[in-house]
Amino acid sequence: LYSFLARRSGSKFNKIILKRLLMARRHKPPLSLRRLANFMQRKGRNDKICVIVGTVTNDVRLYRVPKLQVCALHVTEQARARILKAGGKILTFDQLALRAPKGENTVLVQGPRKAREAEKHFGPAPGVPHSHSKRMLFDGGWQLKTNQEMAVLIDGKKIASQLRQKIRDHLSTVKSEFPKFNPKLAIVQVGDRQDSNVYIRNKLKAADEIGISAQLIKLSSAIGEFELIDRIEKLNTDPDVHGIIVQLPLDASAEIDAEKVINSINFEKDVDGLTLHNAGRLARGELENTIVPCTPKGCLELLKHTGINISGKHCVVVGRSRIVGGPVSALMLWQNATVTTCHSKTANLAEFCQSADILIVAVGRPNLIQGSWIKPRAVVIDCGINVVEDDAKRLVGDVEFESAKQVASFITPVPGGVGPMTVAMLMSNTVDAACRTLKRVKRWPLTPYEPVLKSPVPSDLEISYSHKPISIDKLANSIGLLPHEVEQYGKFKAKVSLDVLNRYKEQKNGSYVIVTSMSPPSRGAGKSTIVIGLTQALNVYLKTNSFACLRQPSQGPTFGMKGGAAGGGYSQVVPMDEFNLHLTGDFHAIVAATNLLAAAVEARLFHESTSSTEALYKRLVPVKHGQRVFTDNQLSRLEKLNIRPKHPDQLNPEEREQFSRLNIDSGTITWNRVVDTNDRFLRLVTVGQSPSEKGHSRQCRFDIAAASEIAAILALTTGLGDLRRRLGRIVVANDFQGRPVCADDLSVAGALTALMKDALRPNLMQTLQGTPVFVHGGPFANIAHGNSSILADWIALKLVGQDGVVVTEAGFGADVGFEKFCNIKCRTSGLCANVAVVVVTMEALKLHGGAPEPRPTDDSSPDLLAFVENGCFNMIRHIENIHKFGTPVIVAVNKYSTDTTAELDVVRREALRAGALDVVVCDQWAKGGLGCVELAEAVSKAVRQQKSTHSFKLLYPDQWSIKEKIETIAKEIYGADGVEFTVDAEKALAKLTDQGFDKLPVCMAKTQKSFSNDPNWKGVPSGYTLPVRDVQVCAGAGFLYALVGEIQTMPGLPIRPAFFDIDVDLETEFVKGLF
Repeated sequence: LYSFLARRSGSKFNKIILKRLLMARRHKPPLSLRRLANFMQRKGRNDKICVIVGTVTNDVRLYRVPKLQVCALHVTEQARARILKAGGKILTFDQLALRAPKGENTVLVQGPRKAREAEKHFGPAPGVPHSHSKRMLFDGGWQLKTNQEMAVLIDGKKIASQLRQKIRDHLSTVKSEFPKFNPKLAIVQVGDRQDSNVYIRNKLKAADEIGISAQLIKLSSAIGEFELIDRIEKLNTDPDVHGIIVQLPLDASAEIDAEKVINSINFEKDVDGLTLHNAGRLARGELENTIVPCTPKGCLELLKHTGINISGKHCVVVGRSRIVGGPVSALMLWQNATVTTCHSKTANLAEFCQSADILIVAVGRPNLIQGSWIKPRAVVIDCGINVVEDDAKRLVGDVEFESAKQVASFITPVPGGVGPMTVAMLMSNTVDAACRTLKRVKRWPLTPYEPVLKSPVPSDLEISYSHKPISIDKLANSIGLLPHEVEQYGKFKAKVSLDVLNRYKEQKNGSYVIVTSMSPPSRGAGKSTIVIGLTQALNVYLKTNSFACLRQPSQGPTFGMKGGAAGGGYSQVVPMDEFNLHLTGDFHAIVAATNLLAAAVEARLFHESTSSTEALYKRLVPVKHGQRVFTDNQLSRLEKLNIRPKHPDQLNPEEREQFSRLNIDSGTITWNRVVDTNDRFLRLVTVGQSPSEKGHSRQCRFDIAAASEIAAILALTTGLGDLRRRLGRIVVANDFQGRPVCADDLSVAGALTALMKDALRPNLMQTLQGTPVFVHGGPFANIAHGNSSILADWIALKLVGQDGVVVTEAGFGADVGFEKFCNIKCRTSGLCANVAVVVVTMEALKLHGGAPEPRPTDDSSPDLLAFVENGCFNMIRHIENIHKFGTPVIVAVNKYSTDTTAELDVVRREALRAGALDVVVCDQWAKGGLGCVELAEAVSKAVRQQKSTHSFKLLYPDQWSIKEKIETIAKEIYGADGVEFTVDAEKALAKLTDQGFDKLPVCMAKTQKSFSNDPNWKGVPSGYTLPVRDVQVCAGAGFLYALVGEIQTMPGLPIRPAFFDIDVDLETEFVKGLF
């Protein structure tokens, strides 16, 4: 204990006093001022000694020590008189604080009360934790030095060791919450410089000690600048790498711009803090969002350990490098020091140094700063490290240490001062960078657009063209996407990389809201406008991160009768012409892939019927470069046949027969060609009528592109590998033995994946008010599940953050879209909606209440309250159905100008009676997000309540038979009494069960206009049997679909299609007539 105190003390006299005090503490009574005075007189040391004590009592005798100055918490009146009579002085703490820097000798603190009081004036004791105030005496207390005392060494090794332990403890805390959390540092080294090797070894050792995964990427000195930057770019995009440093100097044979290389590092991973981005933020004082360079940050940490109050001090920085001098000057400025930056060429450098309360030196000149240049009691931080060769190699700093330590109050040694702190701060920056990836997503800094609302509301296209959207790269940046994660398609739409999911893998999901409707009329219920209006209200008015996830529209309806699907009025996706036409080509990819598979089926039928087995085998596995080799696709076929992969020439005749011949039964082909156009004359066609096909013709059909199984696969896939597997599993037909023939058997799945890989990434667009929208996936809502993609939902849920909201929609009414959303989409994605919003309109209510359906040109609906009351039974059935999945419901009334208060009151009464959480009237078409604020508030309240209580459940388990699943949906959702299966359906059920497809969920292909199979049966049908005429498999998508009634998969054009109104303005090139 004495040795520790002695090291902290500056002179022999102080050591003696401290030792004497400690000895006295072990005896009773404790040391009094009288005993201290006698002791000091004997030692001849009675000048200017300040002692902080608790209470000065009446027995004090100070006549022998006339120069003693006393500072105490309490002095009795009698003691005060004696001290003053003897010529002594009594100081307050304020007076002591002022006098001490001028040369008073020693301050000793005894006990916690004195420690706390002293802290108010002197700051915390160096190296003594706050909670240890009772040990202040034994830890040395405050020691204020005189000019004659030597400086206290700032032990960088010790402080760095403490910091590493602190980082280790912090990592353990984080990992307890995020077990997979693993900070990773990538060190890029070019060449093999020995000094660099030493530095890197120290960094790797420190990383290993703390628990950071450090990777050394050692590159040849022959590497070029382009290749080096390319390697760094790959590290930038690796979500598992949190920190990147490039070891300087570069030991490269070719000329490489080191500055350019450094600035190629993603600023969020620039743990050296050297990129222009971080340097600029530091210069601007944006310290919260800045990675500060390691050495300057270490210097600041060392200063904090001295206990000095930096604010208001004059700091002189000698050195102007971009690594130390420049950044440390900026850093000290933002610590409220008055900073002067000097360098080796500064005139009168000594004068500047002599004015410094804090002197930081990083100039690279050994022993440049002499002790005579240093202001008495200044704090000296020596960042220099220079090799001096005299009798032996030794390391020295930029400050002449022996003379400086006689003057300064604190000084860093070299080595053992700043050096260890630089490595420790590198580790700290790496962990901080990794932890930032775990932080909850902040409120997006969007720039929302407030539209000028007009009445009457202009056309959708006019509204879209009246406002210029923000560029998609700016929107992407605002919502937390990195530049390499965004591939722009023009100015206003982009593809988003799936790498986002890996980067945000530890981020908790936001809330998930599904918008569905009651059984809709022909022109729809307005779900898309509700989705868009709701997310605009959440983002713009409630300041809640919110993402809309919509289906991509098919061009068939766009040019047919329905029109586009971008929403409408002041709640639409913009630019709406780009949304409705082509977008980024996903549907074109679906068309290309579907038709390639159809062509592969026809070609295989033709070649197997016109070639011998041996000829077929030799053409399937041709000789290349002198040998036959199986492709990866063909190896999949061999694996399915249980033929162990071997050299192609080693297959026996039977194995060649199995491999070469699929023996497709043309009568069982279910795979149809597609086009993205409504064309009724493609519903039944004959192919193969050319003489070159040698009479191999057959009848088949075309579907619209949205009806392709590949459209469903795109919406349900969870990644590229999953996409490849799903495409390979597509069943196109059966063989003559009744076994399914798949795309993998045709060796075409790899090519299909190549066509679809870009379509896999969600499309980013924006609403009219500048809020984000994902547009991805557009499977038919009848024959498929009719929901946007799982991948879009996954990414959106990460981007909004834990407190955000993602809103998606399900096609048609809740009996069709919502049921499939739960039983198919949620079964695959693992997600479940926190709240369902059911959209109703007076038109739909009246229609299901017995009123005639209005024609498309009729903007009014019968104003008969009885129809509304009767129609509410349809709405109530949908609410009850949604409750069967454990999902709470909010009813949103899509307002029309013809709606009356009485009608709205009826809807509110009946919906609340059915168990809806709330009923909200929405005017999003005429007012945008402003018209959905009340709905946004209701949704926000609901998701907060439901996060802890929501209990989602599926309608049936996978293990049930196909019949049980179909009957459950028919009875529980449609209200049927039972199900009638045709003979064809019974045969299909038996075959699908034998083939092992019975564990798949069921997608009911039925009309959306009624709960029953009859589109004309409105309201709530009952007492009927649901007919199922066939059951087929979409093995790639992962569901069976039961055909209920007649489902048209190729729409036709009406007498007056929408394309009559569509044209292009030849001057502006704007599209006209879209709706």
